[in-house]
Amino acid sequence: MSLPTPALRILQGLGALWTAPNTLIGLVAGLAGMLAGARASWNQRDLAVVFREWPWGPGGAITLGNVILHTGPVLDVPCRTYAHQAGECTEPVIGLHDHERAHVYQYLVLGPLYLPVYLLCGGVSARNPFERAADVYAMTGRGWWP
Repeated sequence: MSLPTPALRILQGLGALWTAPNTLIGLVAGLAGMLAGARASWNQRDLAVVFREWPWGPGGAITLGNVILHTGPVLDVPCRTYAHQAGECTEPVIGLHDHERAHVYQYLVLGPLYLPVYLLCGGVSARNPFERAADVYAMTGRGWWP
């Protein structure tokens, strides 16, 4: 059973308040990136401010609360799952925007606890249940929670 739209919007708003400290970190990083050419836009689908062409990092994207920092020109690009990249299995290509949206949802639940819990679970790796859940969500449209 899905929540009615008004109830879901209220929960998303409460989650956004709960994760505001993470979002603030993302906004500061995004604004710094704008000094080097990054461009910002609101993405309703992903519930996030997306900073495109963010100038730092190895490539790809990182989510901080309701902010997604992406090194490319568009977030809607195909990518490999963490398990596939680690050689653990063969999985289909997923959408980077779907993967990052799952992280936004995870932040809405854990708020300021997200980063410490994420790091305790293994950080950026195929072993991290948050990354695996984001990959599953990107493949199926469900299961964003680890």
